[in-house]
Amino acid sequence: MIVISARLRPLRERAALTQRELADQAGVTQSTVQRLEAGLQEVRPTTLRKLAKALGVKPAELMDGG
Repeated sequence: MIVISARLRPLRERAALTQRELADQAGVTQSTVQRLEAGLQEVRPTTLRKLAKALGVKPAELMDGG
């Protein structure tokens, strides 16, 4: 199970992006970003790569403990 809740919000805030802006840049829905940040949804590998690219980080940096 890939959980990114502990890392996603701080990285998004560091990039000065709202949930909607991140979602738009990553090509996912805002509700997906909300659920991932809340730890209510496991991230799919493709979504992980999209979010990492939008945030300018490596996918491993998004994973808890990564």
